[in-house]
Amino acid sequence: MIHTERLTLRPVRDDDLDALFAIYTDPRVMRYIGTPHRDRDRTARMIAGIRASHAVTGLEYVVERDGRLIGKAGLWKFAEIGYAFAPDHWGQGIGREAVGAVVNAAFGRHPELHALDAEIDPRNLASAALLSGLGFREVERIAAAVEIDGESCDSAFWRLDRPVR
Repeated sequence: MIHTERLTLRPVRDDDLDALFAIYTDPRVMRYIGTPHRDRDRTARMIAGIRASHAVTGLEYVVERDGRLIGKAGLWKFAEIGYAFAPDHWGQGIGREAVGAVVNAAFGRHPELHALDAEIDPRNLASAALLSGLGFREVERIAAAVEIDGESCDSAFWRLDRPVR
């Protein structure tokens, strides 16, 4: 578990299903991620994936603010960070606070990590700004790398090297 000034990042629980389903059915959240969830089974499978990632990395969390689940952030692959937040919390620095906490914990807990990676849709300017603000830099872009709702989309790969101390 990680605590920041405004947030609690904690492991996912079964009773998080409804809150995560609400986030991942929102087309605004999924615009640059993938197809919105249409049923709770898909969200339940995602919860199983979050648990599996947390078992490996120790850093895959749901994010709470004032006791309310508002998103997720963590390492969903050993060195790849992922995040999503409910739209009513966008533009408040929540993403930067949560992702920054995960970055600090990742480098603090895993000395073998030399860098962290993120993959985003380059049209997602808010996500690019979040990553840039945390010191990530874009290292590669691949055209037509993924398909989202039948649309071919590019992928931008970002990297943050371990800070030198």
